Amino acid sequence: MQHYCHLLKERSVTYKPAGTGKIFTDPDADKARVFFRDQKPRKMVNKVTTVAKAVSELVNDGDYLGVGGFGTNRIPTAILHEIVRQRKKNLGFAGHTATHDFQILAAGGCINRCDVAYIVGLEARGLSKVARKAVESGSIELTEWTNAALAWRYKAAAMGLSFLPVRSMMGTDTEKYSAAMEMECPFTGTKYLAVPALYPDVGIIHVHRCDVYGNSQIDGIVVADYDLARAAKRLIITTERLVPNELIRREPAKTIIPFYLVDAVVEVPFGSYPGNMPYEYFSDENHLQEWLKAENDPETLSAFLERHIYGVKDFNEYLNTIGGMARLQELRKLETLVER
Repeated sequence: MQHYCHLLKERSVTYKPAGTGKIFTDPDADKARVFFRDQKPRKMVNKVTTVAKAVSELVNDGDYLGVGGFGTNRIPTAILHEIVRQRKKNLGFAGHTATHDFQILAAGGCINRCDVAYIVGLEARGLSKVARKAVESGSIELTEWTNAALAWRYKAAAMGLSFLPVRSMMGTDTEKYSAAMEMECPFTGTKYLAVPALYPDVGIIHVHRCDVYGNSQIDGIVVADYDLARAAKRLIITTERLVPNELIRREPAKTIIPFYLVDAVVEVPFGSYPGNMPYEYFSDENHLQEWLKAENDPETLSAFLERHIYGVKDFNEYLNTIGGMARLQELRKLETLVER
């Protein structure tokens, strides 16, 4: 019978910085464990609140944010608008598969540091000029990662670890601007990069359905949200619809995020607009293009933000500015292909 006990030998393991980037959050897993133990109650209590209260009570100036979804898919737009509306400042941001979410916060001048993998491009739609300007001007301090590396940083935190060894970024310019550490495997001597755990102060995730306690279910791709929910110190859930706990219990395997991780629940129908919500409604490509066009001129952008964010009292009023239920029903038909 083959064995590999010869690998169990004393070995000097070396660590050294692989890049010049900074670590913006504390990766100490033991400190995080103490926080989760002492600050995250396990009681099943009603956590339903409003968008405004969730932001005012759980998002502080200087906090580091982790935003769920992927690109313009299943993003928590209502919370992002409210962060801008309440003029939160000096926020950190995990730029993992980010597009319109980063664009919104950059337009509001909310971010001063970012772990960046993908933030400025809106995929095939083009580049956000306001996001690009915020980065190129130096007003946002950056540390670079790949999307995979950022996801593994969430994974490390969700596992209660302070780092994970990965092969991602090795030998690339991304590695040079990261905050990873070069390391050797204690068993084989193989070289890896150690990426630090990422524990955001606040996680914000939009889901398909949720009960009042925070038990949340997602249809379709989860991306990194399983790990983000477990890594975040405080977690805001927005949901397309609130459902009875009995409905959640019928299909427990779909409950990606259990109640004890959640701090606030907000029912926000069409809460990912103008992004897509899988199986619910398509992205509003016209409105996303309006965003990009508005960014061509500072005065036009200022007027655009006033009309759609600063000048409305809440997300529902914003939805009325883009055509209300008539437009939203059109997007629902596009997603479900009821009509072509």
